[in-house]
Amino acid sequence: MRNHVRFKGIKKLYIALIFIFMYAPIAMLIVQSFNKSKSRGHWGGFTLSWYRSLFTNADIGQAFVNTILLALLSSVIAVVLGTMACICMSRMRKTPRTVMTGITNIPMLNADIVTGVSFMLLFLTLRIQFGFGTILLAHITFNIPYVILSVMPRYRELNPHIYEAALDLGASPVYAFFKTVLPEIMPSILSGGLMAFTMSIDDFIITHFTAGAGVHTLSTKIYSEVKLGIKPEMYALSAMIFLSVLVLLTLVQRGSNMLGVGGKED
Repeated sequence: MRNHVRFKGIKKLYIALIFIFMYAPIAMLIVQSFNKSKSRGHWGGFTLSWYRSLFTNADIGQAFVNTILLALLSSVIAVVLGTMACICMSRMRKTPRTVMTGITNIPMLNADIVTGVSFMLLFLTLRIQFGFGTILLAHITFNIPYVILSVMPRYRELNPHIYEAALDLGASPVYAFFKTVLPEIMPSILSGGLMAFTMSIDDFIITHFTAGAGVHTLSTKIYSEVKLGIKPEMYALSAMIFLSVLVLLTLVQRGSNMLGVGGKED
């Protein structure tokens, strides 16, 4: 009994140490965002001035608009294309479907720097001018696999006879899809969309290689500012990004659990 209690204590200590090593630097960054002193080694008192300076900075404001617009557009387009891909792949035979599933998983497993450099070379070869459009294309591409990963298991669990019954009753294929299939996979679509939105906001490396001159997202703006010297406003901005991503991931996880997203593939 004593050994069991001791083992549980060691396990809790081990988990606590993991969380400390993972989040202690981020906690320090958040604390520094409220530090009145510009010196990182001296606490000058509590202040919100860095957050006020952040919201009055026009360049950061534009980067924020670019980030949100990019995340919204890329996630919506990725949801549409990813859902269509799930429908097409589900109608394939087992071997082609397995091959296509493996291909769609490559962008998630591939290193971001490899993906970013590949996109950069592709755009240079095609003589496409770098800017917001190139970033959007890159984000759509790496977001689609996350949508497929979320929607595919749920779509494979659907009863195909419901859709066929709607067709037999005179519904058109499009009407039958929107009335019988779409409501059933909507939780998975929303979960995949939130995941794509989060990944788009969180991305730096691919954005860095595909952005043009003068086009910044929050992540690339932080990087460019840090190269010139760390400003307290960057602490505040980094803290807000971390908290925003944390909230979005929490919503994705809670939505998946409450709505029963997921399943087993054949």
